[in-house]
Amino acid sequence: MYKTIIHTATLDNSAVEKLSAVIKGELEAAGQYHVLHHKTSVSRSSLSTLSQALKIDINLLPDGFDPLEISLLMTDMDSTLINIECVDEIADFAGVKPEVHAITEAAMRGELDFAQSLTRRVGLLKGLNQSVLQEVYDNRLKLNPGADQMLACLKSKHVKTALVSGGFTFFTDRLQSRLQLDYSRANVLEIQQGCLMGRVVGDIVGAEAKRDFLLSLCDELGINISSTIAMGDGANDLIMMDKAGLSIAYHAKPKVQEAADIALNYSGLNAVCDLLQS
Repeated sequence: MYKTIIHTATLDNSAVEKLSAVIKGELEAAGQYHVLHHKTSVSRSSLSTLSQALKIDINLLPDGFDPLEISLLMTDMDSTLINIECVDEIADFAGVKPEVHAITEAAMRGELDFAQSLTRRVGLLKGLNQSVLQEVYDNRLKLNPGADQMLACLKSKHVKTALVSGGFTFFTDRLQSRLQLDYSRANVLEIQQGCLMGRVVGDIVGAEAKRDFLLSLCDELGINISSTIAMGDGANDLIMMDKAGLSIAYHAKPKVQEAADIALNYSGLNAVCDLLQS
């Protein structure tokens, strides 16, 4: 028996008819979402077309997925847990936001090597006063919708949380403390005499480092990789997501959506709870 999650609390008659035309099964209301139980699988393309038509997220759970086994969720930071790309907002203070943003977008689409692209972007920040980091954190950074609900749900189910980013520890450290996340890892900006030096300290946290962080936490916690969820939006999240037991593309680039088990394009982060309660 297959399970398809419809990430909405309400469905009108028209939506139910459109769903029934594509998926033959039993529709069950489950609080903030619906579940369709069906005997025959349905293609990813059919669900994507239906999702776009109804403007709601619709996801077929992978065969064998057991929400009770999930022990760790690892999420990307920029444009996933939070609403901004921090490096782009920092670049605004240097007057180079359009240039940095273009590099960021190309890197997230997988068109540029991530490490090289980060080196270029950070280089454009050289000379900025470190106070701009706090300015970005205080006045531009917001959690994406549903983040608080998702984290509360994870905590109630004793699921560990890890924040990993190709961005900077200035932000991940503060978010880890503020949100009481269990783990975090990101790049360290080099700062001397109160100014950004246009470099990162140590090895760059890119795609491979994200994957390795996930694997190391599995070892530390003594859990199987199948008991993990990895969530992201950009190409540098793909290797991490491929290793995880369940991968979630959150308002992600097309390449990431195609590779992920679950795609969330209309919902907030609270839709992750639908998967864990199903």
